[in-house]
Amino acid sequence: MSSLVPPFTLETATRKVRLAEDGWNSRDPERVSLVYTPDSCWRNRAEFINGRAEIVAFLTRKWAKELDYRLIKEIWAFGDNRIAVRFAYEWHDDSGNWFRSYGNENWEFDATGLMQRRFACINDLPIRETDRKYHWPLGRRPDDHPGLSELGL
Repeated sequence: MSSLVPPFTLETATRKVRLAEDGWNSRDPERVSLVYTPDSCWRNRAEFINGRAEIVAFLTRKWAKELDYRLIKEIWAFGDNRIAVRFAYEWHDDSGNWFRSYGNENWEFDATGLMQRRFACINDLPIRETDRKYHWPLGRRPDDHPGLSELGL
């Protein structure tokens, strides 16, 4: 990702979003943390997270709770060193209750392309398992799988 540095173009911002989606779909907290600055600041819902160690701890807790997690991100806007993203992910809890979580993220990057600030607003919608739209095997979303707009989300 090192070549994807600000100022962003539509092409580089779109690629940055897809790489972020791929990373989060890996569900590997250590791997994901490496695209953030060592002192990265987050607001995720009502939680404030600072630095890679807290990012790893947060993501470890998240993916222990949000089982069979599958995510799609879509670029919303970009400029200079910032990208706005909308996303939706599906997951279930340990009782088998399914959810689709919708949200928006605002990202700010340093000159090397690492994310230094991330602000996420997220809402959870209970869904029936039969209403799921994400059925690919765990991991990276296949290139031919529809995105959010194509799915009407």
